[in-house]
Amino acid sequence: MKDKKPLEQRSYSFEVRAESGDKGNIITGRPIVYESKTDLGWFDEVIERGALDGADLTDVRFLVNHDISKIPLARSRRNNGNSTMQLSPDYEGLAIEVELDTENNSEARALYSAVQRGDITGMSFMFSIDQEEWDDLESTHPVRHVRKIGSVVEVSAVSFPAYESTTINARSKEALESARLALEKAKEERGQSVETDLTELELEKAKFNFRSKL
Repeated sequence: MKDKKPLEQRSYSFEVRAESGDKGNIITGRPIVYESKTDLGWFDEVIERGALDGADLTDVRFLVNHDISKIPLARSRRNNGNSTMQLSPDYEGLAIEVELDTENNSEARALYSAVQRGDITGMSFMFSIDQEEWDDLESTHPVRHVRKIGSVVEVSAVSFPAYESTTINARSKEALESARLALEKAKEERGQSVETDLTELELEKAKFNFRSKL
């Protein structure tokens, strides 16, 4: 049986719009952006153009702040016409259109209002990686190129995007650990010695703890 690939999470500040049309109240946005360098602390990461080609997008849920305890506000099933979320991979990455049931769902109304007012401007996605390449592993800050995304399982509107443009602003402890392990694995595969800078790790965790109290 093929090993199940770990899921990773990325968030961006990107234009999110609230619109009203034939489908009722919808929001549109772009949770995946190609060729935007992101600083993950131990390395930079770039999702290369075309990384979504062949990716599994058969069942993707739309949430708020990745809260899986809540009912999804929309869902794309094989991206068919009956889906309440439409996915559009394109030259820039992945665009989405979400149909919100603002009449019957109070959380959908709250999200629509927050996007309309500009209180929520970030989107996030959860995905697995099938193919990656590394540059400058001998340096103190290498670059990870995500060449192929295996699957996207969830996208969210987020109150506090982890990334603004190409710079990371806040990181969860899980994201910190995932980034460190990815770098260690790449260096081990190259036969390089791995030295974990505990001072750096503790500094980043302290930053996270400080931001979480703001």
